[in-house]
Amino acid sequence: MKSGFFSVIAFMLAALAGALASAPAQAQAWPSRPVKFVAPYTPGGSTDNLSRLLAQKLSAVYKQSVIVENRPGAGGVVGSDFVAKSAPDGYTLLLSTLATQVIAPAIQKTPYDGLRDFTYVAMLGGPATTLSVGPGLAEVKDLKSFIALAKSKPNAIGYGTPGNGTHGHLVGELLKRLTGIEISHVPYKGGMPAVTDLVAGHVPAGVLTVASVGPHVRAGKLRTLASTAAKRVADFPEVPTFAELGYPELTSITWFGVAAPAGLPAAVVESLNQEIRKAMQAADVRERLRPEGFEFIDLDAAQTLEYVRAETRRWQPIAKASSARND
Repeated sequence: MKSGFFSVIAFMLAALAGALASAPAQAQAWPSRPVKFVAPYTPGGSTDNLSRLLAQKLSAVYKQSVIVENRPGAGGVVGSDFVAKSAPDGYTLLLSTLATQVIAPAIQKTPYDGLRDFTYVAMLGGPATTLSVGPGLAEVKDLKSFIALAKSKPNAIGYGTPGNGTHGHLVGELLKRLTGIEISHVPYKGGMPAVTDLVAGHVPAGVLTVASVGPHVRAGKLRTLASTAAKRVADFPEVPTFAELGYPELTSITWFGVAAPAGLPAAVVESLNQEIRKAMQAADVRERLRPEGFEFIDLDAAQTLEYVRAETRRWQPIAKASSARND
């Protein structure tokens, strides 16, 4: 009788232990707690704004807070390194950029490898870059006349960009290679100071995003000669692309994506990829980003990794050969 009683108790205890053991696994279904979304730049910029827009969409889908945390420093390297060294559990994500993942590792000794140390989750897209001129080059009406003037006056024309190693800088370097012109790079600490000086005539030309020069082009204070967009930007149909003008190699955007630490579980990658792509296709998101000339890129996770690899092969040699190299 006693042995039977103890057998029943033992069975019940074993069943309870099994239930308790399985409870943590069930409770850990991702995401079971808030997700940190690192924006590696200061609040208020394009990276920060895009992070918050996407975080809002993902919070609604997953019923968990997706909290944007700004970790600026060293041109985005500080925040990117923080994510690279975080646990690959899906609770720390990065708003990745061309600058942080491709250019920075080419021009400085970053504490991470742009490919090896990350899981690439999704590609978002980004704005095109433009070649624009201000009042100091009123006689320049198009790209052809700009090139002719630059050839007649080597290094006399300065072009402003958001800084050394930015997409604008490298587009300017590639333009020089393709056309044989010599123009002088004038790096600023961000796009807005460069635009301000371009409008004021302190720097004659600028290689800057559509979003930053757009209001001044509309106001007639700047003239945009060409853009790196794949096709003409809807809000600026009068601006030709470099490809139309015979320079398809200059088709490029300042892209943004979502990355995570290397080793992120495949199920989490797939879930995030699907939901991010849905979010970026939402009408309100597209309308919000349209004035910035945002070019959307819809890729699965494997295609996103290949895209970053291709961008690495494309831009790192140019970055390493440029004046931005500082290691």
